[in-house]
Amino acid sequence: MRLLAFGYGFAARALARRLTPQGWSVAATFRQPADRARIEVEGVTPILAGDQQELARAAAEAQAILVSAPPDAEGCPGLRALVPALARAQAFPDWIGYLSTTGVYGDRRGRWATEASPLAAQSIEGARRVAAERDWLEVGRGMGLTVTVFRLPGIYGPGRSAFDRLRAGGARRIVAPGQVFSRIHVDDLAAGLEASIGRPRAQGIYNLCDDEPCPNSEVVAYAAGLLGMAPPPEVPLADAGLPPQALRFYAESKRVSNARAKAELGWRPAYPTYREGLRAVLAAGG
Repeated sequence: MRLLAFGYGFAARALARRLTPQGWSVAATFRQPADRARIEVEGVTPILAGDQQELARAAAEAQAILVSAPPDAEGCPGLRALVPALARAQAFPDWIGYLSTTGVYGDRRGRWATEASPLAAQSIEGARRVAAERDWLEVGRGMGLTVTVFRLPGIYGPGRSAFDRLRAGGARRIVAPGQVFSRIHVDDLAAGLEASIGRPRAQGIYNLCDDEPCPNSEVVAYAAGLLGMAPPPEVPLADAGLPPQALRFYAESKRVSNARAKAELGWRPAYPTYREGLRAVLAAGG
């Protein structure tokens, strides 16, 4: 079995770590020459993203394709590269997963969002994700491909968590009354993708997130306690001096439901709240 990852970042690496012990081989795209060696040292086959012949060959060999590269002003770069490659190779992988964001729901004023909720992205990045989801699902219908979309909140794990910001002295407990959001440990994300690969569903859409949405300030305080540090002082949002992109994040508040993924994929997060997740990150040396 072979996985082709278009984009090889935090999430794709976690999925590769999960699949390779089960006998899967992994190929991943790269754009910069320096990235080739970095991918190869992990035992992953590097594929130049702009080489259509190489990409078509990799697509023909893949049973599963994961697209995690973010969209740009022209849409999803994975779609632009992979659709002609798949057509050229006449390839029909068992599963294509596109990683989107829960930002497509916009601000729910703290209410729950499900996969059936209306999309109301409030940022350029969110609007691009809405368009990329639509494009991938339309391509799936048109080409007879099994495309599944995953809407993800903030992803954390070893090397990317509140611990890193606290140790660097850059963590802040920004207080935005009523603001909550969901998150997911990267290993739970990988487990959800693996579950979907085992149960491929064309046109599927799943939220992958933990069970307890909460304010970011609560997470930072808990992480500080695990490190034996005093939590940073609370800073009102109005006094935080955040850049526009961060302000857009704090302008949205929603609780994201993972009920469909649990019901249809048989998936359960190993870290149902940030507490279990952060303890695991710390135990792993993160």
